[in-house]
Amino acid sequence: MKFPPSIHNLIEEFSKLPTVGPKTAERYVFYLLKQKQSDLDRFASCLKDLKRDIFLCQSCGVISNQKVCSICLEPARKNGQICVVSSTQDMLTIENTNKFKGNYHILGGVINTIDGVGPETLNISGLLERLEREKTKEVILALDSTLEGDTTSKYLSSKLKPYKIKITRLARGLPMGSDLEYADAMTLINALENRNELDQ
Repeated sequence: MKFPPSIHNLIEEFSKLPTVGPKTAERYVFYLLKQKQSDLDRFASCLKDLKRDIFLCQSCGVISNQKVCSICLEPARKNGQICVVSSTQDMLTIENTNKFKGNYHILGGVINTIDGVGPETLNISGLLERLEREKTKEVILALDSTLEGDTTSKYLSSKLKPYKIKITRLARGLPMGSDLEYADAMTLINALENRNELDQ
């Protein structure tokens, strides 16, 4: 027996999501079939409006509802520190520790030659432009402890070297191969406080 087109099509769409296979997608669809139409309408409306009024901050590149995010607008944040992260999720993970009081810079990913992600596709030029116009004392490379994160950190370190600023990386309290987004708060706080200076 084949599913009706509306069910089949939605299963296919859910299957495109990360870590969602056909069976999980099927469960999602049949769960939704049990919901009230008003709940489905609200869900559909949220999905439809997801990208409306969403901006990338003109300064740091974080996803925001304004052209310059609230963190970049805070005067107290201008202390000369820029924490470089891969994504908005990683920025929020660090921000939720309440230990970092500087600014952020979102790369939009990490170098991954297998997936065709090179330095030119990342927000590296934006970082270098910030160093030209801002009084930066330290750049903290807060990238995942993975091969891709290490490769990106080494590349950034070489690009930052001419600027004669302090370049540090989160301490190795983060297990190798781990994603920053899933680190617990204490591990992340220790990694921030005990960050290592990279060789110039």
